[in-house]
Amino acid sequence: MTAARHRGRSILLTSGLAIALAAVLIPFYWLVVAATHSSGEIFDSPPPLLPGGHLAENLQTLQDTAQFGRVLLNSLLIASIYTLCAGAVCTLAGYGFAKYRFRGREPLFGLLMLGLVVPAQVTLVPLFQLMAELRWLGTYQAVIMPNLALPFGIFLMRQSMAALPDELLDSGRMDGCGELRLFWKVVLPPMKPALAALAIFLFLYQWNDFVWPLIVLRDSATFTVPWPSPPSRASTRPTTERSSPEPRPPRSRWPSYSSRSSASSCPACSPAP
Repeated sequence: MTAARHRGRSILLTSGLAIALAAVLIPFYWLVVAATHSSGEIFDSPPPLLPGGHLAENLQTLQDTAQFGRVLLNSLLIASIYTLCAGAVCTLAGYGFAKYRFRGREPLFGLLMLGLVVPAQVTLVPLFQLMAELRWLGTYQAVIMPNLALPFGIFLMRQSMAALPDELLDSGRMDGCGELRLFWKVVLPPMKPALAALAIFLFLYQWNDFVWPLIVLRDSATFTVPWPSPPSRASTRPTTERSSPEPRPPRSRWPSYSSRSSASSCPACSPAP
């Protein structure tokens, strides 16, 4: 009786997991199917359930309209460099907060944690002004540098390293390890799970970033995946009738900015006329 009950529970559990797995995989399967059909075929009733034969054509259209190969390469490059640099900054900062005793450590860490509750939109104007002063507008470093010291990353590494016994570090110092070698040989090996979690978080954070690259990137050769082919700002502005319209020269994606741009020069903050 007990064996039959156990078998019944196993069957129910397996069936429930199979249904949940199917629910998770169906959107990915539809993604593949939709990529192989034309726009008209996707909206047929009933919709197609098997892959079609328009994959190469759709990929070529995507490449022609959005330069997707270049855009994908840009996102991979920016996200990878950001993950390495921000991971190093957050790990070193977390180690300093966790294992070093210095005056003002707790107030400074509390001030850092306040950054978690500050909306990112609040910092857009001062960051844009700083990038303009540094003449970094339209460059990769304008996307990578502002968020290297990410508060959540520092908090994650600080909490992970706080669990490391201080006696382990003291024994390393007694054996003659310098601080850099101690950090590399003693502290980092036990932190591999935390480092992996931090790397995944940082990569996805930069990969999915939409607003900041939209503001600072100005050339189509540097666009990223979230915004591969933005429309011209001139095409999104309302037009007004004039008695004698005059031809106007085509406008670029963003206006020209000098190194002393004011807050009103930020394309994300200037109101539309």
